[in-house]
Amino acid sequence: MTFPFKLVATDLDGTLLRGDETVSERTREALAAATSAGAAHIVVTGRSVPWTRHILDDLGYDGLAVCGQGAQVYHAGEHKLLTSLTLDRQLAGLALSKVEAEVGPLALAASRDGLEGEVLVGPGYRVHEGRLPYVFVEDASEMWAAPLNKVYLQHPELDDDALATAARAAVGNLVDVVMAGPGVVEILPLGLSKATGLSLAARRLGVKAVDTIAFGDMPNDIPMFGWARHGVAMANAHDTLKAVAHEITASNEHDGIAVVLEELLRTGSVAATPH
Repeated sequence: MTFPFKLVATDLDGTLLRGDETVSERTREALAAATSAGAAHIVVTGRSVPWTRHILDDLGYDGLAVCGQGAQVYHAGEHKLLTSLTLDRQLAGLALSKVEAEVGPLALAASRDGLEGEVLVGPGYRVHEGRLPYVFVEDASEMWAAPLNKVYLQHPELDDDALATAARAAVGNLVDVVMAGPGVVEILPLGLSKATGLSLAARRLGVKAVDTIAFGDMPNDIPMFGWARHGVAMANAHDTLKAVAHEITASNEHDGIAVVLEELLRTGSVAATPH
């Protein structure tokens, strides 16, 4: 049976990774079977390279990865950054001032550019405890001292969707705003998305959008679903992503990626799911 895709694009958090940041054996085997059938697997994540590399190494992953919401194309096998797009810090500062004028003071964090780029966390920013390293800075102005690929926003009262909506309305066409996960609202360079990074990586691999199946769980995956031929939302996905998905699978805790890949490997065809 012929596998119908040449590229399998997977988000990490809430998609490929379970809550404990591991990948199940079943999902590993399904991805290995897909690659044996001729498809390439590419990770497409909002995480910057320093927050992604340990996961790729654990998977024995040596291909390309799209990191930083599309800002970085990374060669995992060579531990090399192939492309990197930075955020204009002057525009970002102006955008933040416009957001704060609408919603009040924000807590900020920022991801520095580069293979070893640190995530700097300012006063009041709530960090998800876990394996991901960060550096606390008492003076938020320190965040702007070196090139950045994104700035994270938090508000003391607004939830993620409300903050993202308010920020998007306030910034106009200065920058882009995405909601990438629980407690994760980000300011990005205008026009940047997972789709732009994935299209760059796909071109390097010699594959096209029509050859691609994509898996995700959050609103920042919407452009990737728009680019790929077939978008699969996890059962735990945000409603806005489910609304544009071609298919909804099981959750990240219940091998949703494997469920779809195993069926594709068995039948060799995609069943379109109308919405």
